[in-house]
Amino acid sequence: MTDKAEGAWRWSAFEDLSGREVHDLLRLRMDVFVVEQACAFAEIDGKDPGAIHLRRLVGGELAGCLRVFAPSAPDFRVRIGRIATAARHRGGGLGHELMAEALRLCAERFQGAAIDLSAQAHLAGFYGRHGFLPVSDIYLEDGIPHLDMRRPPETPA
Repeated sequence: MTDKAEGAWRWSAFEDLSGREVHDLLRLRMDVFVVEQACAFAEIDGKDPGAIHLRRLVGGELAGCLRVFAPSAPDFRVRIGRIATAARHRGGGLGHELMAEALRLCAERFQGAAIDLSAQAHLAGFYGRHGFLPVSDIYLEDGIPHLDMRRPPETPA
C-alpha cells in the first residue's frame, strides 16, 4: 500500500517504493542510527531490496519504519530490523504500534516461524513486551551494545 492516507500502515516491497519514499526511509534511518547515535556505519547495506518495508506517516512525514525479511530454509525464522521512530514522534507509543503491526503481518504471512532481531541492549525490555527473549550475550555492533532476541513461533489455538 503506497497511498498517502494519514495513519494508514504502508507495507511495500522495495521496488514498489517511489524515489521520494526511498529517500524519506533512508533519511529517517540515517537521522536515527547515524546522526543521533553518532555511529558511522553502512546504513545502506544492500539488503533493502529483499525486505518488506513498513512505514507510517504522521502529519505528512515519515514517523516510523522497519523492515521484515521472509524466513529462509533451514531455520524458518523471520527477521525484523532497522526499526526507527523519528525523534519528534517518540513517547506516544508509535514504536509499540510498529512492532504490533509487524507481528501481525508475520503471523499472517509466515505462520509457525520464529522471529529474530538484533536489539540495542537498552531496548531489551521494549522488545520483551512483544514476546522477544534474549538468545545471546551482549556484544558490540558498531560500538553499541546489542543482543540477539527471538520471539518463539505462535502456537495455533
